[in-house]
Amino acid sequence: MELLIPVAAGLEQTVKRQLNRLGYEKCPADNGRICIEGDWLDVARLNVMLRSGERVLVKLAQFPATTFDELYEGMYAIRWEDYLEMDSQIRMDGKCLQSVLGAIKACGGVAKKAIISRLADKKKTGRQTFTETGARSIVGFSIYRNEVIVSLDTSGDGLHKRGYRTLSVAAPLKETLAAAILDNTFYNPEKDSEKPLADPFCGSGTFPIEAAMKAWNIAPGLHRSFDFEGWAFVPKDCLKNARAEARDNERKDRAVHIFGSDINPKNVEIAKTHARQAGVADAIHFSVADARNFRSTQPYGILVCNPPYGERLSDTQEVRALMRKFGEAYRALPDWNAYVLTSLPEFERWFGKSADKRKQLSNANLLCGLYSYFGKPPKNNN
Repeated sequence: MELLIPVAAGLEQTVKRQLNRLGYEKCPADNGRICIEGDWLDVARLNVMLRSGERVLVKLAQFPATTFDELYEGMYAIRWEDYLEMDSQIRMDGKCLQSVLGAIKACGGVAKKAIISRLADKKKTGRQTFTETGARSIVGFSIYRNEVIVSLDTSGDGLHKRGYRTLSVAAPLKETLAAAILDNTFYNPEKDSEKPLADPFCGSGTFPIEAAMKAWNIAPGLHRSFDFEGWAFVPKDCLKNARAEARDNERKDRAVHIFGSDINPKNVEIAKTHARQAGVADAIHFSVADARNFRSTQPYGILVCNPPYGERLSDTQEVRALMRKFGEAYRALPDWNAYVLTSLPEFERWFGKSADKRKQLSNANLLCGLYSYFGKPPKNNN
């Protein structure tokens, strides 16, 4: 099968590296998706183990369409009887860009009508309506420059929903984005588990938890469910085997030094709860602390954080003052690296230092910058 993995803008190379580590060498990126070949075991492995992909889709067809009739015919030609049952909950998920067919809702209606007609004809039910009380099947259609790609979403809920984050805080960081940012830092617990990592704006704990899961090689999707589990045609042992492989690869014996702090005591308690639910409470030290007073006696550490932006969480002037003081705290740690995700305009000006590297990303539909600052390398670093 051809599998499609949607990826957030700017993270294509990061996800490709994650796929390479999982054993997938050929994974070209195209229009915001990474394509690989695989079977149902690969579907299970990717859903369980991939840290920063958004979903795992099975590509069913590709065809041109500039009219509703062409869209209907292309959808009808797909062997839906191989993938859907008489009671399947069929959910349409579409997007149209630079195409004659630009009305997403109307296209979805035509596409679903074609699916139901095909099922009725091939299963010889004699009816054109279904109860839709069975397993959910999300059918995706993407129309780009009049070319339609049809897919079946094996994940269901997005892969950022690991299952451990059950309590909410203002402006949470998406788990898949946090994992991708960590993969773009010098945090490499396989080679140097002694190097400390700290998030002084930890909020609900996403950065420290994702760092601990990476350090202990805990698969992000190990304890959640997926839509493909309920599909009768999928081999039943695929998910069981993928989870067994993931557990075999865990390294919970690895000593790590991960710290999370926040000025809000409620956030710290939420972060502790999430860490327990993720199975990494013993890997992280949480505390109530002001980021402006961050200090460390440890050399060559890593700061990674998603501080308040100003637009949603507090007054912009307050955030500017906060970043100025936080910048002073960082400059007192010349051997540390820092990675700051923020949408604050002119962040570098208020932080008091130009970034060594900048990357444009999106968080919660806000355009953000990931500002990377590199400290002095360790003396034994070759």
